[in-house]
Amino acid sequence: MPANAITGAVLRRSLRTYQVYGANTGVGKTVMSTILCGALHRAFPKELVWYLKPVSTGPRDEADDGHLARFSPQTISKTLVQYGEPVSPHIAARAAPVSDPSLREQIQKHVTQVAEEGQGTLLIETAGGVHSPTPSGSSQADLYRPLRLPVLLVGDHRLGGISASISAFESLHIRGYDLNTVLVFEDAQYENHLYLRDYFAERDIPLLSLPPPPPPASTPASDRERMAEYYKEMSALPAVLDTVRSFATTHESRLARLDDMAPQAHKHIWYPFTQHSGMTRASIMTIDSAYGDFFQTYSSSENTLQPTLDGSGSWWTQGLGHANPNLALAAAYAAGRYGHVMFAGAIHEPALSLAELLLKHLGNPRLQRVFYSDNGSTGIEVGVKMALTAAAERYNYQNRDIGVVGLKGSYHGDTIGAMDCSEPSTYNERVHWYEGRGHWFGFPEVKMKDGTWVVEPPAGQEHEFGPTQMFASLDEVFDVEARDNSAAAEVYRKHIWSTLDRLINVEGKIFGALILEPIMLGAGGMLLVDPLFQRTLITTIRDSHALFTSTPSPTEDGCTWTGLPVVFDEVFTGLTRLGPFSLSPLLGVQPDISVHAKLLTGGLLPLAATVASEAIYNVFLGSEKSDALLHGHSYTAHAVGCKVAETSVKELLKLESSGAWDDFKQPWKGANKGEGKVWSMWSPTFLSNVSNHADVESVVALGLVLAIKLRDENPGYSSNAAIGLQFSLSSVHDGFKIHSRVLGNVFYIMASQTTEVDVVRRVEKKLLGALVNRQ
Repeated sequence: MPANAITGAVLRRSLRTYQVYGANTGVGKTVMSTILCGALHRAFPKELVWYLKPVSTGPRDEADDGHLARFSPQTISKTLVQYGEPVSPHIAARAAPVSDPSLREQIQKHVTQVAEEGQGTLLIETAGGVHSPTPSGSSQADLYRPLRLPVLLVGDHRLGGISASISAFESLHIRGYDLNTVLVFEDAQYENHLYLRDYFAERDIPLLSLPPPPPPASTPASDRERMAEYYKEMSALPAVLDTVRSFATTHESRLARLDDMAPQAHKHIWYPFTQHSGMTRASIMTIDSAYGDFFQTYSSSENTLQPTLDGSGSWWTQGLGHANPNLALAAAYAAGRYGHVMFAGAIHEPALSLAELLLKHLGNPRLQRVFYSDNGSTGIEVGVKMALTAAAERYNYQNRDIGVVGLKGSYHGDTIGAMDCSEPSTYNERVHWYEGRGHWFGFPEVKMKDGTWVVEPPAGQEHEFGPTQMFASLDEVFDVEARDNSAAAEVYRKHIWSTLDRLINVEGKIFGALILEPIMLGAGGMLLVDPLFQRTLITTIRDSHALFTSTPSPTEDGCTWTGLPVVFDEVFTGLTRLGPFSLSPLLGVQPDISVHAKLLTGGLLPLAATVASEAIYNVFLGSEKSDALLHGHSYTAHAVGCKVAETSVKELLKLESSGAWDDFKQPWKGANKGEGKVWSMWSPTFLSNVSNHADVESVVALGLVLAIKLRDENPGYSSNAAIGLQFSLSSVHDGFKIHSRVLGNVFYIMASQTTEVDVVRRVEKKLLGALVNRQ
């Protein structure tokens, strides 16, 4: 993508811009555009009218902008890309290809230019039908979608045109276009306009039907004369004038609604994770639409929409870009086939296909069963129920005061049970039912400081964990097999064993599960855990059966749990967020239960999958219904969500195997002195530069995630240290803004799996500039 090709939606108060689509080739788009331009001159005599044809094929003297120049000479007409060969653009462009971003950029520049010339209306006419190929070979419907222009659809008046017109509308509708008006020529034989008028009236979309143009005359001169008279008559019709006047009304209504959204939200909306006492109307971001990595956000002061990078990956769910057409089509297909169907004792194809896909590609022989729920927090609730019940059955626990083993700073969701799996923190201190059931280990953190990767002991526990360890590369940190016999590993084992022994045999604690966010703790501050510590914690607990019972240990066969059931909370970290599809290979150990959400559906719909071993599943088999796992939701295994998830997972796997991330991986091969297990979209050079900044305590990056910890005397979730950096990136610079969220003194950015290298490098440049300006 060219460095300046980040385009966004098109909106200007002074300029009413509409896109003319056709239901098919040959339906009269240019004739309708000419009529509308003539009517616009009549309805708004003091305003300018522009016509733009982004792509045209065929002889130059037959181009559509020439037709406008001939029959509507007051209209300022232009073609951006003209191919002389009268064939489809994707064929004509073989010798001179034009990328979609480049074409969008040219359109946006043209819009900016004409908006500066004065008040008026711009019609942008597409080529062929809705899905006609672009010069790059993509669909027009996808090429122009990021511009978010309201559509004037020219219906098909010919035999079969009803179907073509409705299909065109649905193709546009499913991609988030707003259809302003349908225009169609009248045909006495087929009367398509009458059927379509009723069809679109039910959808509150007006339809304008007009008499067709006269048949060709015997000579070019008389033909031009007939057409000129036709255009004069049509553009003066009251219905046509009313239609173009309505353009002004709908344009102003759109702007008025955008102006009003933040004030109304300030009055009526209760936001998550937000202290409202300091919130103002101006602080609320109004999102008109989103596409790819970008929101299109409204600036009330400039009456424009601006591209704003979604730096939080829409709060960690976004993987395949906003408004991904493949996901949208998958959702529409499942909605049309199923809607929602109950799931208890039933099966449908999306649920089964998704389960088979997950079990195959998680690559964990322990996992055989998939339980569906609606979001990550409830997915964790299910996993904890499974694990605690399994431990209680095996160890004959007679009471319900069973805790979990976890890590300090962990966060597993906002439902009460998931909260109880985390230590006391800002997230749960005002939750009156919170009890905090368990023990949470402090852990060594991986971070880059002053250009060097280190593993740093938890504050105040240096005497237990020893000094900071230094590494030549991040890959060396993740070479856990080689580190298994290190002094650090022995220190970790002794600390874990002695702590558990004290808690169980001295303090009388009862534990039923080990629950971890593998590799990185998200809400805790994007903390990168020493993978050797997590690996050692898991293996030590699995090897410590005698701590929990005096009965003989079951035979470890790679599928039967020992010690405690191990639950991986991969809601945030899994499904290629940190690189691999599953985090197990980075630790060299497999969980008994894993929970997946967020990226599971590519950010389109809420869905969670709790995947468990057969040994865990068997615990719930019995003669009574009460023996079963009595958990569920009305929308369990929602067919639309499952189909979208199946599509999303396949897309992620395709990206992983196709080399789509090779350009990101390449700089890490040198930094890791070899192929390496780990990599990041954020370059090693950038990380080193940031880590050496005076205001930066440390930096971490893995896969899509970048986290910068800023120095602060009072660090933590309540810190305001990162707000200044966040604010400095929220204004337009280098073509776009960056929307981000912070975790106290930790500033983080989340890319998506489809983010372009150029976008990441531009964000890196912005971040370095913002840090320099803090000094």
